[in-house]
Amino acid sequence: MSVQDQPLWAVGWEKRGVLKANNYNPNLVAPPELELLKLSILESGWTQPIVALEDGEIVDGFHRWTVAEDPEVAALTGGLVPVVRLRGVTREHQIAATIRHNRARGVHAVLKMADIVSMLIDEHGVAPERVEAMLGMDFEEVDRLSDASGMPARAGAGEFGKGWTPDV
Repeated sequence: MSVQDQPLWAVGWEKRGVLKANNYNPNLVAPPELELLKLSILESGWTQPIVALEDGEIVDGFHRWTVAEDPEVAALTGGLVPVVRLRGVTREHQIAATIRHNRARGVHAVLKMADIVSMLIDEHGVAPERVEAMLGMDFEEVDRLSDASGMPARAGAGEFGKGWTPDV
């Protein structure tokens, strides 16, 4: 398969309304994360296309498609969204592709997130309130993560239980 045969080679900008949700996606995103996705698109632009079939059914990117309805997001591109098409795939391939896209994104490890929050606050001088806004967190999350960053080292000194020791 050559580069020109890759779906991403033919990314196009299409009206949001030509796409439609599938009826099987098990991925759910809570409202705070949808707001974070909206903020991400508003601040960084569209960095990932929506993956759809030839008939417009979404394989990956349902939540990007959802936030694209927001007037602020729509105004960025005149209501257009980036789309790549999968062509000639079976229903089984389509469903498997959706699940693979969802599962391949992984999850954030708590201790690494704690290191990031601490780095932003301590090394880069970002105010905790700004970290909340930048990362879509509430005060308690930022407070706990910034406090938790040094826990593994302290746990090694016998001050805390093994729950703070990463099991990698």
